[in-house]
Amino acid sequence: MKPLIAALLLSLAVPVLAAPHPFEVKDLVMMERVSDQVLSPDGRTIALQLRETDYAANKGRNSIWTVPMAGGKPTRLTDVALNATTPRWSADGKSIYFLASRDDVSQLWRVAAAGGEAEAVGNLSLDIGSYKLSPDGKSVAFSVDLFFDCTPDPAPIACTRKRLDKAADDKASGLLYSEGFVRHWDQWSDGRRSQLLVASLGTDGLLGEPVLLSRGINGDVPSKPFGDDSEYAFSPDGATVYFDVRNVSAGEPWSTNFDIYSVATDGSSEPTNHTADNLAWDASPLPSRDGKTLYYLAMKRPGFEADRFAIMALDLASGGTREIAAGWDRSAGALKESGDGKTLYTTTDDRGQHPLFAIDVATGKATQLVGDGQVAGFDVGAKALLIARNDLRRPTDLYSADLRGRNLKQVTRFNASRMKDLRTGEFEFFTFAGAAGANVQGYVVKPVGYKAGRKYPVAFIIHGGPQGAMGNDFHYRWNPQTYAGQGFAVVTVNFHGSTGYGQAFTDAISNDWGGKPLEDLKLGWAAALKKYPFLDADRACALGASYGGYMINWIAGNWNEPWKCLVTHDGVFDTRAMGYETEELWFSEWENGGTVYDNPEAYEKFNPVNHVKDWKVPMLIVQGDKDFRIPTTQGLAAFNAAQRRGIPSELLVFPDENHWVLKPQNSVQWHNTVNDWLKRWTSAGTK
Repeated sequence: MKPLIAALLLSLAVPVLAAPHPFEVKDLVMMERVSDQVLSPDGRTIALQLRETDYAANKGRNSIWTVPMAGGKPTRLTDVALNATTPRWSADGKSIYFLASRDDVSQLWRVAAAGGEAEAVGNLSLDIGSYKLSPDGKSVAFSVDLFFDCTPDPAPIACTRKRLDKAADDKASGLLYSEGFVRHWDQWSDGRRSQLLVASLGTDGLLGEPVLLSRGINGDVPSKPFGDDSEYAFSPDGATVYFDVRNVSAGEPWSTNFDIYSVATDGSSEPTNHTADNLAWDASPLPSRDGKTLYYLAMKRPGFEADRFAIMALDLASGGTREIAAGWDRSAGALKESGDGKTLYTTTDDRGQHPLFAIDVATGKATQLVGDGQVAGFDVGAKALLIARNDLRRPTDLYSADLRGRNLKQVTRFNASRMKDLRTGEFEFFTFAGAAGANVQGYVVKPVGYKAGRKYPVAFIIHGGPQGAMGNDFHYRWNPQTYAGQGFAVVTVNFHGSTGYGQAFTDAISNDWGGKPLEDLKLGWAAALKKYPFLDADRACALGASYGGYMINWIAGNWNEPWKCLVTHDGVFDTRAMGYETEELWFSEWENGGTVYDNPEAYEKFNPVNHVKDWKVPMLIVQGDKDFRIPTTQGLAAFNAAQRRGIPSELLVFPDENHWVLKPQNSVQWHNTVNDWLKRWTSAGTK
């Protein structure tokens, strides 16, 4: 059986639901996921990454596709067995590069844009983590994990490979550390750093000998765990690479001090730091098309990861900097430049939406181009915009628009056959007077099959972050439609601390985790009950993850009257212990105004562990055992507390998941367990 056919048959192992039917988790996990969309040099064709679910194998499988920008039938370029990711066009538009495994090592590959046999263009002994082609297409910058003490070696890749092979043969498994950040997100450190290299593409199309660009910098380029090729960029002439990296000497576990460096691509010089004066986060370098300006994003407050990202312009000749759009009270995402150099494009949270904005470089004027829903990604052509867009009722598809965001047209419809049979709940945003009289926003989703005059049980979802938001987007973990499909109405509130409502609103949660946010949740719940009579106040459960999980633990002892049950997923139970146990210490230290030992009162002020004596509501605790952000001890402690109090409680542990539940079958188990818990305590249905 050919690999492609086998994979497709395996993907059908998940039960097929009869049509039409209410949206549920099995629909969610089987959706085809569009991402990493890029326009060809002539702007006529889109290359994209598509993730399909192999349910039997319990994983997603990726492949590279193309589709005409004007619309038409998509074409698969790579066999699903390759698990290809990260498509990028060659300079002449004739080929598409991508990453895929070869002998279990991630390598750079190429396939003709017109179709044909894919071929590996490199044969490194270590995984390529990310890459970017030079503007002329003659060289490639890429990242590889190297032991830092191998970087002075003339052959750092071979040095690292030798060390890894030796360690694999060693029967002793202990890891000895002498400095912090021993583990991050879901991995223990083995001493390797993601380092940036460059290699030429020879006349034979193969990668030449790599040159280490980040020599002497003991940091990760790009950053871990979620950094990508937006953290480095070639100059227009290809002679220089700009990149951002954390200043490790500042104390990695408690520092957000990223700086932007430049280095010659021929390896003739040491990297130069362009933002040393800013001790906060500098990120996402973008050289202008004329090579005169370096645009980048910058925060102002050291140690605060949710500070506003301002758009900065560095004059490369004079060294002078200026902020673009200083009066725009939003935190910008990664930037792209228009062909004429007069406009920068970016996305940001904005009152429950995640739109695309155009920023006039000369005046700083910010203009919203594409509004409702979430712009999950975009690319800029000479005459048109390519936009990846989703919302609460539709997964991501691709759209085209002119450079001013007009004439929006849908280009792809990957999940059309699935969506036509699915019934989803209608939603509506509402506002109310929250803490200190502030204007606060939330939304309500009606249950599938809603009928006027009936009352429905409620899932009251509290978002994480805490500097985040529940918005008009299609989420693959906390998707309100999975609850609406089970007969629940959904209520959520973007309390103080949420993003998209101005930086002051975002700042308001720091040092006040259990204060204004809880007041907003109380007032939002009351406002929703008053505005939407179909919400059954007597059959409601509250649930949340991360900070949302913390808030569940907090309200368990401070606002438990409305709830029939609670669900806390990877939630902080003891803020004092969290201040020592988490890996990114800067987070707890900023949110509590200092270290645990210098400011213990702040850690105890809103500490759920101090209110366990008032717990009384049935609680489901969910924990990923590979979650190093909020470690398993927090979930175990919450479960033991509930058990010791004699409160009906259950603990669901995923030994193979981190802060998120990612594997398809685990996602189904998670949703089924949570939904069963909600139904058990609310007797879901209508009345």
